[in-house]
Amino acid sequence: MTPSTQSSRLADIFAEVLRRNPGEAEFHQAAREVFDSLERVLERHPQYADASVLERICEPERQIIFRVPWVDDAGRVQINRGFRVEFNSALGPYKGGLRFHPSVYLGTIKFLGFEQVFKNALTGMPIGGGKGGSDFDPKGRSDGEVMRFCQSFMTELYRHIGEYTDVPAGDIGVGGREIGYLFGQYKRITNRYESGVLTGKGVGWGGALVRTEATGYGAVFFAEEMLKTRGESFEGKRVLVSGSGNVALYAIQKVQQLGGTVVACSDSNGVAYDEAGLDFELLRRVKEDDRGRLADYVEQRGGSAEYRAGAKIWSAAEAGRVDVALPCATQNELDGDDARALVAAGVLAVAEGANMPSTPDAVRVLTEAGVLFGPGKAANAGGVATSALEMQQNASRDSWSFPHTEERLREIMQGIHENCARTAEEYGEPGDYVLGANISGFTRVADAMLALGVI
Repeated sequence: MTPSTQSSRLADIFAEVLRRNPGEAEFHQAAREVFDSLERVLERHPQYADASVLERICEPERQIIFRVPWVDDAGRVQINRGFRVEFNSALGPYKGGLRFHPSVYLGTIKFLGFEQVFKNALTGMPIGGGKGGSDFDPKGRSDGEVMRFCQSFMTELYRHIGEYTDVPAGDIGVGGREIGYLFGQYKRITNRYESGVLTGKGVGWGGALVRTEATGYGAVFFAEEMLKTRGESFEGKRVLVSGSGNVALYAIQKVQQLGGTVVACSDSNGVAYDEAGLDFELLRRVKEDDRGRLADYVEQRGGSAEYRAGAKIWSAAEAGRVDVALPCATQNELDGDDARALVAAGVLAVAEGANMPSTPDAVRVLTEAGVLFGPGKAANAGGVATSALEMQQNASRDSWSFPHTEERLREIMQGIHENCARTAEEYGEPGDYVLGANISGFTRVADAMLALGVI
C-alpha cells in the first residue's frame, strides 16, 4: 500500500466515522487526532488495514443509554439520561470513569471512551476502554438528592458492569460521595461485595491510597520527565494550573512538593491569582471539605491573593513568566490565542491533566514553537493506572502503603513517557509526544484485536 493510498484510505474511513456519528463534534476531534498519526503505521503494518482494525476500533462494542428517574427534596420527579459506552475490551475489562455534568451527551461519552482506549493501553495494564455518565448536575443538590439519583442510576447500570466486565470510576461531578452511593446500591442489588467493580472507593472500604491524588500527580510526573529531556526540573518554575477540582488540586500539591510555584488556578466563575503561590492546604479545605468556590478561597487567603471574576486562567500569562502550564479542567479550554499567550510568556512545557483540553489550533501553536506538549491520553493516564492498581489490591484482598503506591504510579508514568518518546523517534518525529502516544496506544490495541479475530 503506497503512502498516497494510505492517505486516501484513512480519509475514506474518517468520512465514514463522520457519517455514522453525526453531530458528535468532540468524538470527531478525538478520532481526527488519532487518524493524523496513523499513515506511517499503515505503511509499516498493512495487516491493520487488511483486517479493518481502524474501522472496528472507531465503533464502540456497546452503547447503552437509559432513563434515570429520581425524586428531588421537594417531592418532584426529575428525569435524567444515563450513558455507558463500552468501547473496546481487547486488552481487558472496560475501564473508565463516570461524568455527571449538564453538558454530557452521547458525543461527550464517546469521545472520552475513545481516548480512554488508547490511554489505558499506554499504561501497560490489562484494561480496555469505556466511559459513562449522565446530564445530571450534582452542584447545588443535597446529599439526599445525590444519593437518590445515584441509586436510580446504578439500578440500571448494575446489569452491565462487573469486575471482569466493566469497571467504572469517577470523573467530573463524581467523587468519593457519589462512588459510595453507587457502590452501596450495587451491593444492595447484587447481594455481593465485589469491591473490584468500582474504583475510586474510600480507603476504608476497598479503595487505594493515592487514587485521589493520582491523575494530578501523574500529570506532574509526566511533565517532570519532559522537562528532564532539556535538563530542567520543576525547581523554581512558575506554573499555571487550570481548574480547581480533584485533578488540579493534586497537580498543585505535587508541583509545590517538587519546588515549583503555582500562581493561579480557576473555576467556572473566574481565576484565583497569587504571585506568592497558592496555599494548597487552604485551597483543599475550601474545595473538598466546604465544597466552596475559589472566591471563598481568596476571601480567606487575603494578602496577595486576588480573585478575577469572569477571567480565563491563561490570561495570567500576561502578568509574567510562565514556565509550565497544566490544563486540568475540561475539553477545549485552551485555544490558539491562549497558546500564543503562553508561548509569549516563555512556556517550556504543557501537560494535559484533563481530557483533550487543548484545541487542535493550540496544539499546533505550541508544537511549532518548540514547546514540550504532553497529550492527555499520556499525561493524565495516572488516574486510570492507579485505578488498575486498586483493582489489583481488590483482587488479592490486599492494601498497599501510600509511598509504595505512589512509587508504582511514578514508575508507570515514567514508562509511558519513555514509550511515547521512543515511538516518536522510531517513526521519525523525536519529541512529538502526540504522535508517540497515538501510535503506541493504537498498535497495542490493534495487535490484541488481530490476535482475537474478527469480533
